[in-house]
Order: sequence, then structure tokens, then C-alpha cells
Amino acid sequence: MMGRSHLIIGTGVSLSVLQLMGMQVTAPAVTVALIGSLLPDIDEPNSLLVSKALPNSLIRLLQTILLPTAVFVYFYVQAKPWNLLLAILVGLVSFLPSRSLRKVLMFVIGLGLVFYGHAFAPWNLIAGSLLMLCTTLTHRGLTHTVYGTAVWGGLLYSTTHQQGPEIWVAGGIAYAMHLLADSLTNRGIRPFPPLKWRIRANLMSTGTKHGAVVENVCIVLTLILAWIAFSPLFL
Repeated sequence: MMGRSHLIIGTGVSLSVLQLMGMQVTAPAVTVALIGSLLPDIDEPNSLLVSKALPNSLIRLLQTILLPTAVFVYFYVQAKPWNLLLAILVGLVSFLPSRSLRKVLMFVIGLGLVFYGHAFAPWNLIAGSLLMLCTTLTHRGLTHTVYGTAVWGGLLYSTTHQQGPEIWVAGGIAYAMHLLADSLTNRGIRPFPPLKWRIRANLMSTGTKHGAVVENVCIVLTLILAWIAFSPLFL
């Protein structure tokens, strides 16, 4: 399913459930729902979440910087022959396609969180480790499982439960809705690897005309649910 559909369905359903359960729909809850609705696709560098966080303009800027950096390393780093090897490595990275460069950036950001982020918040160590791990995963792998949902929900609960249940409930539901939506596709998901059992309804293929129809139906159903949940506020 396309990122736009995941965003609408995951966020719409999670916030509607909060409203129907009598919980407050706060700005942090909305933010976490938006992130949670797209987060399982962090294992795909060209997904909506990753491409917005690391846009093409940033990738082009990185490519522009890397070549001069390689030249600088070769001529000014006094550690022969390692300076040559490092310069070649940096130069080669600059020619990687945008998908691969996003993976490199994700890994570097994760590495930074592991080594320096814990000074600001202890959870940055876990976040950085997970971010680096995601660069090694295949699409619809570990992040599209019950384990991934549990990790995300557990992180949210442990860091936000003192502020009330709205944040972790919204984030958890949005994440789970992403998996449920992907289970409608022909490929489906494997919720409990290494078990090969898949959940798939074979209703659509992402990017096809029929798939777009199924996605639009799901969006309409989400909007109906949102109307049922929020219309009393305006009547």
C-alpha cells in the first residue's frame, strides 16, 4: 500500500479510536500517530517517511560535499596509505544511488545517536541501534511483524505513560494499522518470523489501478469512521 494511504488510514483510525474511547486527542498523540502510520516502512529508503526525512535535496547536497571531502582526505590526512583508501571509499559513496545513500545516512545518524545521543536522552541509544539495524533489513521484514509492533509500543509506553495513555495508544494503533493494511496486498506480511505463515488477503498489488481502488475504499471507510467519532463535537 502507498505511503499516502498508510498515513491517512493509520492516523485516521488511531485518532478516531482515541475519540471513541474518550481519550484526549492531543498534539503529541497526533504526531506519534503520523509517525507510527509510516514507521514500518523505515526499512525501505524510498518510502514516504524516509524520503521526507532525508529528501532528494539533502542527498544531492551530500553528493556535492563528498567529492571535495575525498580530495581533502587524500591530500591533507597524513596517514598513508589509509588516506588513499579512505578517499576512494568516500568518493565511491558519492556515486551511490539515492536509495543507497539514504541507507548510509540512516546508519551514520544511528551511529551518532549511539555514541553521542545518550548524553541527551538514554533512549537515543536504543533508537540509534534500531536505526542502524533497519538499514540491514529487507522490506516488509522485521518492522512488519508483531515483534516490531511490540518494540514500538513498548518504547512509547515506557517513555510517555506518565503523560497519559493517549500517546502510546495512538502510536501503537497507527503502527498496527500499517501492518493490517499491508496484509490486504498479494504479498502480505509475516507476523511471526521465522515462521513462514503469512497474513494476506490478496486483494491488491501496490501501484496498480485495482490497488488504487482498494486503497481509496479503505480511505473512505477511514473517513466514515472519523466522521462517526468526531461529528458529535460539531453538532
